[in-house]
Amino acid sequence: MARTGVETRALLVETALRLFREQGFDGTTMRGIARDAGVSLGNAYHYFAGKDELVQELYRVVQVEHRDLVLPRLDPGAPLAENLRTTLHAGIDVMAPYHAFGQAFVRVALPTTSAASPFSPESSGPREMAVDLMRIVVETSGTRVPARLKERLPHLLWLAYLGVTLHWVTDGSPDQRRTRRLVDGLAPVVGRALTLSRLPVARGLVDDVLTLATGLDEADRPTQEHA
Repeated sequence: MARTGVETRALLVETALRLFREQGFDGTTMRGIARDAGVSLGNAYHYFAGKDELVQELYRVVQVEHRDLVLPRLDPGAPLAENLRTTLHAGIDVMAPYHAFGQAFVRVALPTTSAASPFSPESSGPREMAVDLMRIVVETSGTRVPARLKERLPHLLWLAYLGVTLHWVTDGSPDQRRTRRLVDGLAPVVGRALTLSRLPVARGLVDDVLTLATGLDEADRPTQEHA
């Protein structure tokens, strides 16, 4: 029975991700992906213009797997720091098979003009999924968050997760232990910052953080529209 277009596309993604894990990004070619998937090279290019587009698919797959791994592990009512730590460690677990070509992934995804960038319009689906996961982390946790901060906090936590990911990419320690230590130190710092944010003396600082985050979003919007 002939495969449908949806099935062929899914097969190409599955094959590409397997080859990325086995051969690295630079060692994988569109010809090799097509061969292993059992489709013609022309047919492979019909679905994906090149490996860069498959990196975007990797971003989507990682977000789906991250969400599936985290949700059963969240502890309702636990401090946000604890659930954030669980979430960040789960993200490292999901990304672990791809560490060998992490720097190639960043090379493709880091430019904001790239469709594979987590900030690009094309990546809006996976990005919204990642931010929504952080929203679930906030809502599941027992830590009280000031109302003016609560709406923006999931986005800020997602940005922190991107920072952890960038550190993980360049982490050459065994099993990326330095990144694990970073997560163990970062999560309680975020928790303490949220506790302090409820104090009147920190109100100005919270407002400054929110203004900065909003300004960055507005500065990025024309670039996204132009892309």
